[in-house]
Amino acid sequence: MTQWTIGVIGGSGLYEIDGLEDRREERVETPWGAPSDALVHGRIGDVRFVFLPRHGRGHRLMPTEVPYRANIAALKAAGVTDVLAISACGSLQEQYVPGDFVAVDQFIDRTFARAKTYFGDGMVAHVSMARPVCSRLSGLAADAAAAAGARVHRGGTYVTMEGPQFSTLAESHLYRQWGSDVIGMTAMPEAKLAREAELPYAVLAMVTDYDCWREDEEAVTVTNVLEIMAKNSALGRAAIVKLAGQLNGTPRTPSPDGIDTCLDHALITSPAARNPVALRKLEVIAGRALNG
Repeated sequence: MTQWTIGVIGGSGLYEIDGLEDRREERVETPWGAPSDALVHGRIGDVRFVFLPRHGRGHRLMPTEVPYRANIAALKAAGVTDVLAISACGSLQEQYVPGDFVAVDQFIDRTFARAKTYFGDGMVAHVSMARPVCSRLSGLAADAAAAAGARVHRGGTYVTMEGPQFSTLAESHLYRQWGSDVIGMTAMPEAKLAREAELPYAVLAMVTDYDCWREDEEAVTVTNVLEIMAKNSALGRAAIVKLAGQLNGTPRTPSPDGIDTCLDHALITSPAARNPVALRKLEVIAGRALNG
């Protein structure tokens, strides 16, 4: 596939993107239900985009309620080649200042109430998550955010907590001891599902607060998050436009990390033992590998 089609998942505060031409909305269903909202299709130059607000317009869905499987499946079915998530987060380290962007490259998954795989019911697969983001897409996103005027950190570990409550002080200190850099509520299982769908995935995490570990700072509240979020969201939208400028005229090639074909080494159930019902459900996600 030589045409870039970027799926953009907008997190808290990012409910639309700027500059889309040929804009149209599409409501879809997947074998895992409906996604968070209508898909918004468009292009900037010759780069196609499919935008999906993770929490729905008006922020209707809590982190646990987000239909992660339906969201990734809907983007895959729409022909998306790469997925960029832009998400609010808290800082766990002094150097990540509210207003900064972090192109994270590792995750710690502390969620416990979410469906985390497309597989099961007679079709088993184990994808590698050692390097959970696409290095190329992450680098391009970091470049785009910097070009838009953001202060960007390249690399970092994102702890995904279940929420919707913010951390206790003890939890915040524990995550810092683990060497984590930022904390949020939505990158998992999103990154795992994108990998199972063979979609290169990256996250631009927009820092809004210092969680609650910093003694000379007020503990995080929705009020102070919203103030920083408004500024970050404008930069996030500008970064998408810059990303389109970087990609215009550049044919897409497979991810250098082998993500486009990662299921070749992940399917474990023997063909004779595979559940036909599960296979039909998996067609949009894993059809390339299952039918190859």
